[in-house]
Amino acid sequence: MTDEEMREAAEYFAAIPWTRRMHVIEADRIPQMRLEEGNMYITIIEQQRHVDRHKEKHMNNGSRPMNRASGALRMAAFAAVAVISGALALPIPAAAQQQSPFDYWKWNREMIRRGQQAVLMCNGLFTSNRTLDQVFEQELAFLAEPIGTAAGGDYVIDRERRAVAIGKPDGVPVMRAAFREGTGCIVLAPDQMFDDIDGLPILDMPPPAGDPAAIAWPAGDLLDDAPLPPGVDEDALLAASDWAFERESPEQVTLSLLVVRDGRIVHERYAPGVTMTTRTRTWSTAKSIAVTLIGMLVDQGRMSLDEPLGFPWFPEVTESEHDPRSAITLRHVLNMSSGLYPIDNADLEYATGSGMSYWAGESSIEQMRRRGLIREPGTYWDYENYDTLLAVYAMKLALGEDEYHEFPRRALFDRIGMRNTLVGMDRFGDFIFSSQIYANARDLARFGLLYLQGGVWNGERLISEEWIDFVRRPAPSLAEYGNYYGGQWWLVPDDRTDVPKDAYSTAGNRGQFVIVVPSHDLVIVRRGLDYGEQGFDRWDLTREVLKAIRNGSSASGG
Repeated sequence: MTDEEMREAAEYFAAIPWTRRMHVIEADRIPQMRLEEGNMYITIIEQQRHVDRHKEKHMNNGSRPMNRASGALRMAAFAAVAVISGALALPIPAAAQQQSPFDYWKWNREMIRRGQQAVLMCNGLFTSNRTLDQVFEQELAFLAEPIGTAAGGDYVIDRERRAVAIGKPDGVPVMRAAFREGTGCIVLAPDQMFDDIDGLPILDMPPPAGDPAAIAWPAGDLLDDAPLPPGVDEDALLAASDWAFERESPEQVTLSLLVVRDGRIVHERYAPGVTMTTRTRTWSTAKSIAVTLIGMLVDQGRMSLDEPLGFPWFPEVTESEHDPRSAITLRHVLNMSSGLYPIDNADLEYATGSGMSYWAGESSIEQMRRRGLIREPGTYWDYENYDTLLAVYAMKLALGEDEYHEFPRRALFDRIGMRNTLVGMDRFGDFIFSSQIYANARDLARFGLLYLQGGVWNGERLISEEWIDFVRRPAPSLAEYGNYYGGQWWLVPDDRTDVPKDAYSTAGNRGQFVIVVPSHDLVIVRRGLDYGEQGFDRWDLTREVLKAIRNGSSASGG
């Protein structure tokens, strides 16, 4: 049989019915036949040049279709089948069991690791205004192998541009981040340089009027010298503070602790090198701030909890109503129950998914819409950064481009005195409201106080009681698993009996907590730079602080 006859026989053989399992695989237009029998695979591969030549012959001669063969070719095909079938009888050693220890995400992980250091260093230096020694000692302790030391290494700090670059060209991109007014540091794409910084977004808004040092708390920072209110045990409060700062684990690093009782700051403490104005990353405490802004729009009728999110998914389908993801509602994503593929889990958080937008310059709104639906929405709880960002994208569409960027400040921050809070953006101008907010402890205490006061501030209602009820209501998908999560806020688990059940909390990586305890008129803020195993327990902290509160709630209100 000639080579050409064998080629045509292979094509015909691939098309005929067969009782054994036959798979035809096309890769780069190279047809491959694989006959599977137990552990044995026989593959016939045609080289691309022969396929092209064979197709050209039939097109030029106007001869039979490609899926037909002459009688001679049929005979040749069955001869090939006979050879293959005969081969099945030959003893073939079983293939060694294959394993996959290779990390196919290795380069992504290294790029993200460099980008993460760039963002943390840039914000540490230019948003938090910390020294390089402090940044390496605390901010970068979170990284397993930071590049360089405070004394130097493969990094560049451009203080005039307020930018940093991490790494050297060695197969993995040098990653860069730059501070931008009104938003903090933005990570650049792997192929962007310092010369591209001017093209990054900024938020150009004047600061709120007045000097916060001359404005009384909570709108400003001026405190009175009044004694502690009745029912607060100062010794027990100091003991709780020591409990928070003097940890057994060196990996639990408390930066600040602030306790608000009856609307007043009754305890405030900072670690060395940290002050009242020091802004640090909130991590996922940002999610609770995002859901507050979304709640304002729901209260206004501009968004709806139980309507579909209302934007196209990727890849787009011809008839979008047939896309099952169109059934996902705002309630589903705020309850972390979208049913979408869990991309941030399975050890891939720092290899793909939201890690690419947090640390590598990818859009924060593109990849989140590419996840497939694997469960019925609302039936399964899975904590995903992208679920929050889906809700934030719906918020952006409800607001429109112009209002979107100023909305956090105009609707919330400026109205309750959160002057030190910056919301990070990606390089496309979309807020990374799932993690990248920088704020000081007092701003977060104001935020908690808004919730403690039932959504009212200075006599004006900012968020409805119905919305607060929603964020405190357990996600239905957790009914059998402890009811520990609501709508972007964390709840006291069912099996926890040493703290009031009405308490609820934000929670961010590295120990960022805003804890609200309505029954005791209490807000607790703990900021940390934990690393390693971490493990600081917010409910244990709540228990310790409550030892200083001898009775129940005083009146709370706006």
